[in-house]
Amino acid sequence: MLSLAACKKDISSLNTDTKKPTVVPAGPLFAFASKAYVDAMTSASVNVNVFRFTVSHWAMTTYQDEARYDFTTRTIPQIWYRTMARDVLKNLTNSAEIVTADPLLSAGVKANQLAILDIMKVAAFSTLVNTFGNVPYTEALDANNLFPKYDDAKTISLDLIKRLNDDITKLNVASAGFSANEDIINKGSVAKWIAFANTLRMQQGLILADVDVATAKAAVEASDAGAISSAANNSILNYLPGAPSQNPLFVDIVTGGRGDYVIAEDLMKKLLALSDPRLPQFAAKNAVGVYVGGVVGGGNTLTTVSEPAPKVYAADAPSVVMDYVETEFYRAEAVERGFAVAGSAETHYNNAITASILFWGGTAEEAAAYLAQPAVAYATATGTWKEKIGTQKWIALYSRPFNGWTEMRRLDFPKITAPVSAISAFPTRFTYPSDEQQYNGTNYSAAAAAIGGDKSTTKLFWDKF
Repeated sequence: MLSLAACKKDISSLNTDTKKPTVVPAGPLFAFASKAYVDAMTSASVNVNVFRFTVSHWAMTTYQDEARYDFTTRTIPQIWYRTMARDVLKNLTNSAEIVTADPLLSAGVKANQLAILDIMKVAAFSTLVNTFGNVPYTEALDANNLFPKYDDAKTISLDLIKRLNDDITKLNVASAGFSANEDIINKGSVAKWIAFANTLRMQQGLILADVDVATAKAAVEASDAGAISSAANNSILNYLPGAPSQNPLFVDIVTGGRGDYVIAEDLMKKLLALSDPRLPQFAAKNAVGVYVGGVVGGGNTLTTVSEPAPKVYAADAPSVVMDYVETEFYRAEAVERGFAVAGSAETHYNNAITASILFWGGTAEEAAAYLAQPAVAYATATGTWKEKIGTQKWIALYSRPFNGWTEMRRLDFPKITAPVSAISAFPTRFTYPSDEQQYNGTNYSAAAAAIGGDKSTTKLFWDKF
């Protein structure tokens, strides 16, 4: 009885975990969300990111479903949507709530941090809109609303530009942002975030260029001077050699033992035809020392075709989030569209290609020789400005396949070979996630009807040609 009397009656404190924090600081949430975003964009997992097959950069030797535009067997749309909504946007939102409530932050630091968080939210929402079309936006990320309505894709896109306008005005290099450890993309540089945001606004404007010229023109012209102006301003996530911070391609190919990725025939033929100095950086020779591309969707024998070069999937290979190459191609396009952007289309085109070759380890001399070829030179290359820019941008966006898919849909070049046994024509969007169809059926049905049908070949509102 004496022993029982000595027992503690209130044992609720035993439920408290003394080793795990009950509140996560804003910085780590921002870092986690940033890494989740870049990981998804970089990955080659057939469960997550299949766009390398879609843009005919890579092919497979074994599993052909995704290469043939079958995105539903592995529920890829669901995983892609969940990654952007839950892992990226939700954590960015939570981080912003913590920053807003923090009484210790100076006004300048708080303004910078909130603007940076919103810029990343714009990037993630843009990814969702340009993957699916209409998506939840005004009612998204509300844990109390399990059945959010879908907003019109163009309305979202216009609002994203407005948000960037506001974010850019709030960024101020006189104050700090996040620390270098928390800001894994720009390592604490507010100046780089300003350049990032301007290039992102330029990108968002040009996505609208065929449906809303006035908005596109205003966005691009407002961004030109402040957008990325050299490789020194590139926004890059530098992965590390050790787990868990390795490049996802290393995890997919080396750790995961996936030796069935090969270079697609379309890309290989183009690189060979142009004697492209990036070829040995992009691809390895086959077993007999020759560069050979594989057929997308077809049976490829690993020893006879070229695999990606080890540099591409090294554990510490960097992943580009936004860079000078992309920005210069945007400027070249803007000039061709008649927007008031400094410089000529040819100069920006040359700058973009040169920067890409240098990034992959080539030399200025190699870039000059490449640009001197009649098939590459802006004045003599085949086709309209859309074909010239679109083809070279397709090459330069190697290992940035989602961006490559967006540009192919916008510019309609290059023309690629349909996969063997493709289940549809070229996909212009993902179908909506299966769980949205099941659990948010009313709003899903309304969204599907509004965009013209929930099919992978339904064109998004900006894809007019």
